[in-house]
Amino acid sequence: MKADLRTVTVPLGPRTYDVRIGPGLIDDAAAQVGPFVRRGRVLVVTEERVADLWLDRLRAGLGDIAAPALVLPPGEGTKSWDGLTRCVEWILDARPERADVVLALGGGVIGDLAGFAAASVLRGLGSIQVPTSLLAQVDSSVGGKTAINTRHGKNLVGAFHQPRLVLADTGTLTTLPDRDMRAGYGEVVKYGLLGDAAFFDWLETNAAGVLAGRADAVTRAVERSVAMKADIVGRDETEAGDRALLNLGHTFAHALEAATGYSDRLLHGEAVALGCALAFDLSARLGLCSQEDPSRVRAHLAALGLHRDLSDVPGRLPGPEGLVDLMGQDKKVRDGRLRFVLARGIGQAFVTSDVPHDAVLDVLRDSGAA
Repeated sequence: MKADLRTVTVPLGPRTYDVRIGPGLIDDAAAQVGPFVRRGRVLVVTEERVADLWLDRLRAGLGDIAAPALVLPPGEGTKSWDGLTRCVEWILDARPERADVVLALGGGVIGDLAGFAAASVLRGLGSIQVPTSLLAQVDSSVGGKTAINTRHGKNLVGAFHQPRLVLADTGTLTTLPDRDMRAGYGEVVKYGLLGDAAFFDWLETNAAGVLAGRADAVTRAVERSVAMKADIVGRDETEAGDRALLNLGHTFAHALEAATGYSDRLLHGEAVALGCALAFDLSARLGLCSQEDPSRVRAHLAALGLHRDLSDVPGRLPGPEGLVDLMGQDKKVRDGRLRFVLARGIGQAFVTSDVPHDAVLDVLRDSGAA
């Protein structure tokens, strides 16, 4: 076992699995993945940019394990009905058996898409996640949420399908574009804001090291984020209770992603960071936390070049009522009421549907919604 490897376990009874974190895991893929392979092959789903950088390395690391690959276009548009059809048909062309494993090599888009395809084919093939972006390593690869987007909204069609293993090779982050690294940090900071004030304190001092790819800072950020998610998922796998806390910022974020057409105008992690700022603004407006808390959140995001106001998003957005209408299409709506994750302070998040409509509109107006 590699000396610098960290392991976080997601405790789900007979479906318990490990998230292994550290550099060089792709090069050690045969030893890592081998115990889960029954027929001497894995079915790899990836995308063009990641394939150029890591597919040959993965195949070399797998050794005698065959690794046919489907290479898809990059971008959120791939996480669609068309992308799912292409992925499922390719897997079926490979004549799979239920013992086969689909390996997702890429960021959140590929992880969500390949995971959903694995959940669908033969009513459930095994899956292994090999996330290559910071966002995917700290969030989307862990917990078994798989989905595609439709014209009705983000992640509205999908399934809970836990992976057998997650290999978070932190070495892959050295090839990540700066913007994607910052966007992934939006999910990292979310964990401190929702449930660990001491982690947020640490991030205020060490975020620059994380974004610069400093190995010790990256490993700690990924490990702590994954440990928090694993603990919550272990208590509430299907979001009946505590898991909803992981949606801090997401009610706003998903509406903004829909408003920008799931395009490069606004990456998911950028939307989450902005959504966290808006959630703290709303919390302060409702008297739940001090005015100092949203100011501290905004200052941190600003220092890292992340969005903190709607006016930071390029291009025109819908007005406040239009954004609230998009929020109403989100899967987190219960009994026709929007659910928000708000906070009584940094590290003290909670879920509520008791949010006045006018307060949400006011926050959006103050943030720059026309």
